[in-house]
Amino acid sequence: QVQLVESGGGLVQAGGSLRLSCAASGPPFSDYIMGWFRQTPRKEREFVSAIGWSGGTTWYADSVKGRFTISRDIAKKTVYLQMNSLKPEDTGVYYCAAGRRVVVVSTWSSYGYWGQGTQVTVSP
Repeated sequence: QVQLVESGGGLVQAGGSLRLSCAASGPPFSDYIMGWFRQTPRKEREFVSAIGWSGGTTWYADSVKGRFTISRDIAKKTVYLQMNSLKPEDTGVYYCAAGRRVVVVSTWSSYGYWGQGTQVTVSP
């Protein structure tokens, strides 16, 4: 049973930084893709970033490239999302996701496991 627990959200001013963590438990994740998505009331769940657990290949949405960095600590079974130069439009609930045999990393339906989400609010 895969379980994902996010932490690290909060309130920050525009231009500030936050680091989100996703603690994973369950079977070995060697063939998993780990992703971060965010959701606001006005939009569907939006892809933010993803990382291959074994090889460490990374993917980013265009809107966060150069500002966000995804990484993982295999020993701690934890995925991180370092968010710098935050903007008000980054506000939303951020979800960690895990999936096997992911074909399209940016599609939320590719992931079978989700955390409960953590709120990120960026004030102007």
